[in-house]
Amino acid sequence: MAAPSSVTLLDGGMGQELTARWDRPATPLWSADILAERPDLVEAVHDDFIAAGADVVTLASYPVTPARLAEAGREGEFEALQAAALEAGRRACARASRDVRLAGCLPPLSGSYRPQERPGEAAALDQYARIVDIQAREADLFLCETLACVEEARWATRAARASARPVWTALTVDDADGTRLRSGEPVIEAARAAREEGAAAVLINCSTPEAASAGLDVLLSLDLDAGAYANGFTSIDPLLETGTVDALDAREDLGPKAYGDFAERWIASGAAIVGGCCEVGPAHIAEIARRLGRRA
Repeated sequence: MAAPSSVTLLDGGMGQELTARWDRPATPLWSADILAERPDLVEAVHDDFIAAGADVVTLASYPVTPARLAEAGREGEFEALQAAALEAGRRACARASRDVRLAGCLPPLSGSYRPQERPGEAAALDQYARIVDIQAREADLFLCETLACVEEARWATRAARASARPVWTALTVDDADGTRLRSGEPVIEAARAAREEGAAAVLINCSTPEAASAGLDVLLSLDLDAGAYANGFTSIDPLLETGTVDALDAREDLGPKAYGDFAERWIASGAAIVGGCCEVGPAHIAEIARRLGRRA
C-alpha cells in the first residue's frame, strides 16, 4: 500500500454539487451558467472540498469550451467564464490553512462520453490552446479529464504540456468493461499515448468504481503514476439522450463508507492519486482523508 503521506487526494464532483445547491433546473452548460450568475456557489464548493481534505481542487470550467459555448450562441463569454472559474479557485486555495493546488481543466470539447463528436486534430489543439493560455495564469497543474478515446487523450495532453505545468490525464472507461475506453479502444493505448505526450500521471475517472478498478489495474501494469476518481451514477445513458445532468440518478449503495472502501483498495493496489467525480461529495472525500489518517 502506498504510504498515506504520499497519496494525493483530489476533490469530488463539482458539477453535481453545484447542481444540488443551485435553485434552478440544470442546463446543458451547468457550471458555466452558475459561474456567470452565482460564482459564490463555486467558491463555496471548493471551500467544502478543501475542508474535507482535498490536496487539489479542479477548476469549475468543465463545460466552458469554445465548441460548447458556440453551440449555445455564447462563444463571446469564453474568456469571462474562464476568468470567473480561475478567480473562484484561486480565492478558495488562498484561504486554505495548508497548501492546496489548483488544477486546470481540459475536458472533452463537445461534451462527455461523445468521442465520435470530437473535432479534428487542428481544431481540437486550437481550442485546447485557448483554454490552456488562460488557465496557465493561475493553475499549478493541468487535469485532462473524462477523455473517452485515444485521440482526445493525446491532443489534450499535448496542449496541456505546452504550459510547462505538470499534466495528469484521466480516461473515462466503459462501465461494462473497464479495460476499454467508452470509444471501445483499449485503455492501455490511451495510457501509452498520454505518456508519450508527457503526462506525469494517468488516471481513470467518471466511470463506475467497479469499472475504474479494472481500468486502474491496466494503468498500474504500465509502471506509471496512476490513480482513479469514479462517479456515483447508476447509468450515464440518460445524459446521452437529454444533455442535462439532472436526468441522471445517483446510486444508493455508494455512500462515503462504500466509496471509501473502493478508494482504500485503489491505494492498496498502488494508486498515487485518488478522489471523486460526479455524485462524490465532500463527505466522501472526508472519509478518504480519515482513512489516510489526515485531519479534515
